[in-house]
Amino acid sequence: MGDTTLRIGMIGLDTSHAPAFAELLNDPNHPYHIAGGKVVTAYPGGSPDFELSASRVEGFTEKIREKFDVAMAGSPEEVAEASDAILLLSVDGRVHLDQFRKIAPYGKPVFVDKPFAVSSGDAQAIAELAQAHRIPLVSCSSVRYAQGLTDALSDDSGGALIGADCYGPLELQPTQPGLYWYGIHTADMLYAALGQGCRQVRTVTNDDHDLVVAEWSDGRVGTIRGNRKGNKTFGALIHREKGSRFVDVYAHPKPYYASMLEAVMAMFRTGVPPIDLNETLEVIRFIEAANESRSTGRTVQL
Repeated sequence: MGDTTLRIGMIGLDTSHAPAFAELLNDPNHPYHIAGGKVVTAYPGGSPDFELSASRVEGFTEKIREKFDVAMAGSPEEVAEASDAILLLSVDGRVHLDQFRKIAPYGKPVFVDKPFAVSSGDAQAIAELAQAHRIPLVSCSSVRYAQGLTDALSDDSGGALIGADCYGPLELQPTQPGLYWYGIHTADMLYAALGQGCRQVRTVTNDDHDLVVAEWSDGRVGTIRGNRKGNKTFGALIHREKGSRFVDVYAHPKPYYASMLEAVMAMFRTGVPPIDLNETLEVIRFIEAANESRSTGRTVQL
């Protein structure tokens, strides 16, 4: 391994992102190989009370250990000790604060996979730890980096961006309250478009659908629509002064998680996060408010 190759550690091998990221970083023959880092150590983790975690951790651990020659560690601290940068991938957002607390003293840059946290209190605590230990930190949904969305947002020929409507599947998991599990994908798309400054949200919900209508402090309106019935595709409409543009997140062959990992690796090298942490905190508060409105039927202020 050359001097410029970062030693990457993984925490949480209970998500498909774990083998996907290991392949992108460790396999130079992958068509979207990302140079400059190699996964060298990992802590499997896993949440016994979350079926989507418990049922997958063993298989992903074996694949990462055998196929990509990654050493297994006995704790998050061991991963932090043996790496230059950390991918905190645990699929269960409830454990992120505890795991981050264990690795923060090592001062290594960290990517936290979605959901960053499942309460704004946990999210704020992670942010304060990162600030105290001067840790470059980023967390987001990979859909935020879909090339179709990036292209639409960078093309301002239609004038100022005045609103956005985002949609996608919205499966529910009892351990990840309400919109935290899948709603974070569409929420992150909306924030990629409109940025910080949401003032209030109102959620309409039934067994098959959720619709969140959000008003920004400058008057712009954005929506996220989630469905548990029918197609399981993501997309968006970006509204500008002179017209609206449909965003096809599947228009490009490059996986959006590869584009996201490129941005994460750039942060690992430079120490500069690609997303303002205050925006990430607002996304979590946005989902929390949407969940509250989902329960009460009332408009909730952020």
